Amino acid sequence: MSDVAERCGVSVKTVSRVVNDLPGASPATVARIKAAIDELGFRRNDLAMDLRQAQATSTIGIVIEDVSNPFYGPMIRAAEERATREGVFIVTASSDEDQEREEELIRALCARRVAGLIVVSSANDHSVLAAEIDRGLPVVLVDRPSEDLACDTVVLQNVLGARGAVEHLIRQQHRRIALVGDYEHVNTVRDRRRGYIEALQAHGIEVDQSLIKVGRHLAGEAAAATHELFGAAQPPTAIFATNNRATAGVLRALRDRHEQLAVVGFDDFEYADMLVPAVTVVWSDPAEMGRIAVDRLFARLQGDPSPPRLIELPTRLIVRGSGEIRPR
Repeated sequence: MSDVAERCGVSVKTVSRVVNDLPGASPATVARIKAAIDELGFRRNDLAMDLRQAQATSTIGIVIEDVSNPFYGPMIRAAEERATREGVFIVTASSDEDQEREEELIRALCARRVAGLIVVSSANDHSVLAAEIDRGLPVVLVDRPSEDLACDTVVLQNVLGARGAVEHLIRQQHRRIALVGDYEHVNTVRDRRRGYIEALQAHGIEVDQSLIKVGRHLAGEAAAATHELFGAAQPPTAIFATNNRATAGVLRALRDRHEQLAVVGFDDFEYADMLVPAVTVVWSDPAEMGRIAVDRLFARLQGDPSPPRLIELPTRLIVRGSGEIRPR
């Protein structure tokens, strides 16, 4: 601003008023200052301005499990679109399902004075996040709830979605239905496993623990679990996969073995409808999760004093073919 002021023969205060769209300068002075700004390539430093005023920056931090996971792409995009309309920027980081890394990211974002956080938490211990909430930082949890944090939370109806998927397989006359899923400490996996068990019990089918393969975070690990299932004396006739990566691993193993088995996956994914057979999935709307999370964060920033809200978004089964294969 000093360079602009010197170029125009005005004070730095006058330049500041023009930059911040405040009254007090004549139209001719405003035009002269704006021309100098263009010539010198001046850009306002919003971070410096926020720090000078001892305010949080106009930035929201999003900490997710893995930015490469296709499930989170629509969620982040929707959050960005909603935030951009309010003049707020989004910074996204991946925890890689590592609690220490998640805590480091939260500390780093808070040190940069983000206005609020949206977190897909991989932690069992939320003390770092709880401390920031106690200091007044608005936080919204997405996809994975927490029993010990008092904050808004946006999740899917995981139990109902999983139960519906397994009941669909049961209606296709399957009785030996396997489950392949992610880490068991993740809330969504526990809830989807619960839905799986509830469906079996509701139809008088004994829960066979040998058919439950959890702790398989990567697609390759889910594929290995599928090979293990086929090595059993009584292999399953159907598989329920608890997320998109698990589904990908299951399908890869079936392709390698030249097997055709009934499969239903939780989470839709690109090209699922183009495979042969097309993949039956439990569909959800991650974009809506992102929009609601940002809306709740903005509500808190604007002073909403209401108690923390738990928002559960519905799922629905999309029947495409893979879940309709009957046992041989």
